[in-house]
Formats: sequence, structure tokens, C-alpha cells
Amino acid sequence: MNSIKRCIFHIPYHIDSNIKSGTNIRPIKMKQAFEDNGYEVDCVWGYGAERKVRINEIEHKILRGIKYDFVYSENNTMPTVLTEKNHIPKYFNLDFAFLKFCRKQGIKIGLFYRDVYWKFDVYKEKTNWFKRRIAIPLYKYDLQQYDKLIDYLYLPSNKMRPYVEVVEKFSELPPGCEVNESVIKYKKEKKDTQMLELFYVGGIGGLYDIEKLLKVVSRLKYVNMTVCCRENEWSENKERYKKYMNDNIHIIHKSGKELEEYYKKADISLLYFSSEGYRSFAMPVKLFEYMGNMTPIIATKGSAAGEFVESNDIGWNIPYDEDSLENLLEQIFHNRERLIKKNNNLAEALKKNTWKARASQVIKDLTKGEE
Repeated sequence: MNSIKRCIFHIPYHIDSNIKSGTNIRPIKMKQAFEDNGYEVDCVWGYGAERKVRINEIEHKILRGIKYDFVYSENNTMPTVLTEKNHIPKYFNLDFAFLKFCRKQGIKIGLFYRDVYWKFDVYKEKTNWFKRRIAIPLYKYDLQQYDKLIDYLYLPSNKMRPYVEVVEKFSELPPGCEVNESVIKYKKEKKDTQMLELFYVGGIGGLYDIEKLLKVVSRLKYVNMTVCCRENEWSENKERYKKYMNDNIHIIHKSGKELEEYYKKADISLLYFSSEGYRSFAMPVKLFEYMGNMTPIIATKGSAAGEFVESNDIGWNIPYDEDSLENLLEQIFHNRERLIKKNNNLAEALKKNTWKARASQVIKDLTKGEE
């Protein structure tokens, strides 16, 4: 009975598969990754009533002698007790009481701490005073509980560590890659075009300001750029960006499989934003989507994404100024061998950065000394 490898996957919220955010995508990918590593995964997730049922079932299993190697948990972008649909804290102690029970049973616990948005001015700008007054003490309460209950803390990047000074053991656990074989096969046979093809997927407002990027590309005759964003975001921001629009810049509103044709023709993908404050430690899911589609990346010096790109040599980590970007694009256009080198490095980096590799890291961390 106990020869089966088992783990518990805990997230204190309901997953909405219609919303394509890291909060909803990551848990599903990590669950599958644990299964790909040979684990039977018992999940505690959903709204409070559903989690309560699952917690009772698992606690009874443990008391009957079923062994679990570890608990892996991920927090939400809002405080744990506010994750009900109506945000009323009906299940105030449910999740932490469960983690406390697991700890008493000698089960190691690792937790992925997603975000510290609430510690920055941008949170104050976007959240009213009343909501902040309720939420911030509850964010702090979460951290206090993690310090008591968690064995291993995972962060999107180590640059986030100064903002989360709890739990002694910690490491990076960024998103993973999904390898898009059809795009990679196409790119191996692709012939160079006369133009340098750039591709950006993501937000275009607020933290994701692309004005400097558009300004540079608008004046380069040898560059085509496709920007993929939500239609409503384009409507909100097009007045600010329209002065840079020309025949070399294309705006699209696509998602999922529809992006394949654009990845096939893309020479370079872009994560080119200011790296100040909150952006400095963000590890965008798009970075790993770009990798999975074998597209070298231009990122910004001073950001966690830029450091990742540089350390794996899968693109370019450059200062956030117009001259640096323009000079780099000109160098690549005149020497496409630079792209071949980055693509070769991408093939190697992909093997080490799959979702299965992320789950394998957690397994090693939380089962040390139990072999």
C-alpha cells in the first residue's frame, strides 16, 4: 500500500480555467508535472466548502496510515482568507490548520509564494484605501503562518527574496516551458527573410509600457514587429501609441494555437520594459512560452527575466534605452549567425526548464534524507 509515491497539492482557491493567468495555469501544470514524475497527487483546491471535504478525506487517509512524501502548496495573489467568491473570510483557519496537521504528522511542506504586489506603490494606486486596510494585515498574517509551518519557500526569482524575509530555506521556482514541436520543426527548416521579425505577446499598458520599443522599431526599415495584446487593451492605449504605427508594426488579438503562425516566422521575442521596482523580480510566464517556441529573447538589464536570459545565453540582456536596442537590432540584422547560436542554447535550456523539471526540483528538496 505504501510503495506508491504520493503527495498532496494544496491551493487555497478555485481555479478558473477560462482565465489564462499564472494563478490558474500554473497549478494545473505543476499537478501534471508531479504525475509525470510518478506521483499520485491528492488535491486540496476549490472554494472553502470543497477544500474542507478534501481536507477531511486526506486527514482520514493519513490517520489510517497512508503515507505522503510531502505537501506542495501555492498561494493566491490575494490573502488566503479572502479567496472565497464573495471574499468573506468564512473559512478563516481551514488551510493553515490543515498545514499544521500535516506538519505534526512529519510531512514536509513547500510553498510557492507568487507575488508581493501589495508591498509596492502600484498596489496603492490600483486598490482603494478600504480594501488595502483589510488586505494588508491579512497578507502579513499569511507570511507569519508560512514562517511557522513551511519547510521550503519557493519564489518566482531570487530577486524577490528581500521582500519575503520568512522561511530559512528557499529557492527559485519560475514557470516551466511547454515545448512546441511543430514550431521548432518549422524553424529548423526556415529560410532567413529580408526583414528581422520581432514578436511581442502580452499587456501593453501600466507595467507593460511598450512605447520605447515601438519608438525604436518605427524608425528601422529592416524590422517587422507583431504585437499581440487583448483587444480592450489596444482600445485603451492606442491613442498613446498611434504616432509610432507604420507598415512595419502589426497589432493582433490572438491566443493559444492561433499564435503558432506568428512564432514560426518570429526571429526574436521581446520582454523589453523598465526594470524598476516591482518589474525587477517578475518572472513572466511569457518568457517560458517564448522559450518553448524556440524564439531568442531581448530582455532588460536589471530584471530577473534579463538575468535568466543572460545566464542561459538564450537572448540578450540590454539596458533600457533606445540606443542599446537599436544598436543590438542592427548588429543582429547584419549578422544572423548570432541568432543560430542563441537557438542552439535554447535547445539545451529547454531540457532543464520544463514543468516536469520544476516538479522534480520540489521532490528533491522535500524528500532529502528519506531515500
